[in-house]
Amino acid sequence: MMSGLINANPVVYEKKERRVRSIPANLDDEYTVEPIDQLEIFDHLRDIKDPEHPYSLEELKVISEDAIEIDDSNSYVRVTFTPTVEHCSMATIIGLCLRVKLTRSLPSKYKVDIRVAPGSHATEAAVNKQLNDKERVAAAMENPGIVALVDDCLAPTYVFSK
Repeated sequence: MMSGLINANPVVYEKKERRVRSIPANLDDEYTVEPIDQLEIFDHLRDIKDPEHPYSLEELKVISEDAIEIDDSNSYVRVTFTPTVEHCSMATIIGLCLRVKLTRSLPSKYKVDIRVAPGSHATEAAVNKQLNDKERVAAAMENPGIVALVDDCLAPTYVFSK
């Protein structure tokens, strides 16, 4: 057994099959901007690794497609995530990973709102405040240890088949 983990034996769920998004017929022009939808946001986030476990946030049901709200016309995305335990010490890091991934993946005009699911974390209000305070996020991303942890969680995982 691993020591020091808040949730040493998390429940691991099966990943959903990746779906191919269809392109609307009116987007056959290369200059037409394709709208960003819930599935696209989920695809950006589903493979982020949990900071404490070798599983993705999707496999731990920390994020789900249903917990993503998008208003493409107003360039707004809200992701609500659910830590695996109420006292998850990594909730802020997980939220920071979600924010950084979306900031790197979406056009800069998008406002990204990251939230802990209501009632899912002991310090929900404090975590939400930290994750949506631009100065705190910027300060966190100046810390080399935090940057290394976030980059590790965002690093692609490759599965090689024989």
